[in-house]
Amino acid sequence: MAETPIPLDDKTLLAAADWWTRLRDTGNNTDNVSDDVTEQWLEWTLLDPRHMEAFERVTALGMQLGNLDELTRQRFISEFARPVSAPRRRSRWPLAVVAMTAAASVALMALVGYVAWTLRYEGELSNKVYVSAVAQKEEITLPDGTKVTLGGASRLTADFSHKERRVELNEGEAFFQIEPDARPFLVTAGALAIRDIGTAFDVRRTGQHVSVAVSQGRVQVSDKSSRRPDPKALEAGAGQRIFFDPATAALHLGDIAPEQTAAWRDDRLEFIDEPLDVVVANINRYSPRPLHIVDSSLEALTFTGSIKTDAIDNWVNALPKVLPVQVKATPDQIVLSRAQGKSSP
Repeated sequence: MAETPIPLDDKTLLAAADWWTRLRDTGNNTDNVSDDVTEQWLEWTLLDPRHMEAFERVTALGMQLGNLDELTRQRFISEFARPVSAPRRRSRWPLAVVAMTAAASVALMALVGYVAWTLRYEGELSNKVYVSAVAQKEEITLPDGTKVTLGGASRLTADFSHKERRVELNEGEAFFQIEPDARPFLVTAGALAIRDIGTAFDVRRTGQHVSVAVSQGRVQVSDKSSRRPDPKALEAGAGQRIFFDPATAALHLGDIAPEQTAAWRDDRLEFIDEPLDVVVANINRYSPRPLHIVDSSLEALTFTGSIKTDAIDNWVNALPKVLPVQVKATPDQIVLSRAQGKSSP
């Protein structure tokens, strides 16, 4: 039976991190190399078997480091692989102890460097949820520096790791300004995966309806369930829009005017030939009185136009002039039903 490793608590790891910092700083200052620091450090390792246990785990940690992807490994090395210079004057310790000290030094550098690196990005490894209220926009900075503006009544989950930056738009709308990073940036929304290719872009999710509008750079949009390159994937550049229709499970690519991309940030909702139920759902993210469609036959009607979020009532009152609907408003809600004697245009 394999021997059970001695558990290392936070206090031990933090103490090891402190020693690692002192040894690194001493090694980097070649004019002030001190045997005393090394000797004091060795004494610390002899105080508790857990200290030496940390050194004995270096092989396993080295293997773990070797299994990291190339970008992550380079990131670790660039931040923690600073060489420690050899002492200039002869140590008072026996040669065997000095050899053990040198080996322990390498072990400590690898162990604590890896632990410190992991702790540094610990905040990025756990899920973080961001939520906005109805009619409220939220400015967010993700752990990597990416700027996100959340639209009204929206929800975003960020799940960052050493390999990738992944966020999910659970509902609503978000505008992303991506911070350059070696790790790819991936947004999932409904059935879609949106991969950033150095961009600023908007994603809107209404149920399973998803639209992506690009203002800078490019994005690739594909089926998030596809494990291989998706032959149906589409790319969109600045001034283009991709819309996913769940009824046909198809992606559609089209053009969009620059002023329409994320127009909601300027309190204006823009729709291009979109189903009325999608329009209503997005209006409800800004309206103090929710709109309800009580006749399902109205849901397939399409609408193209702009709606000011601070003048939703004006749009509602004008709607019967362009669509076969009648409006019934109460203090608590607005009900849309089919107008009597009118058919779809």
